[in-house]
Amino acid sequence: MIGATSSSSLDRRLAYGVFRFTFGIDILIHGAGRLFGGGAAGFAAKTSSEFAGTPLPHSLVSAFLIVVPFAEAALGLLLVLGLFTRWTLTLGGLLIAALVFGTALRSDWTTVGIQMIYAIIYYSLLRNLADNYFSVDTLLARSRSS
Repeated sequence: MIGATSSSSLDRRLAYGVFRFTFGIDILIHGAGRLFGGGAAGFAAKTSSEFAGTPLPHSLVSAFLIVVPFAEAALGLLLVLGLFTRWTLTLGGLLIAALVFGTALRSDWTTVGIQMIYAIIYYSLLRNLADNYFSVDTLLARSRSS
């Protein structure tokens, strides 16, 4: 029975690590693709027109959209590494909440549905943070306790 418990714990940690790493790649490529595929300003200019019929001020939408690719790239890299994971997941979840808000104002329910999947992933990773063993966070914690 002891081996089964140990194996189960290792399985949870491995599953978490692979899931966090894979999700981090997704978020990193979202941001990097936007940064290198026309730049943040290009992404903002292209996307801001979709918010023309909403009550959001154009300047606020443009400023937010310029920040999004940088935020995604940074959050994705931190998730890949497993560094500052609690705060990275929290900020990522808040970023998704802001995206859901704007997308809902546009009544783009298909995209809101996809964004809600991302919200669930952020929730799941944050909820199971105790399994975040294969990470820079764990290496740093071990070095502090040594």
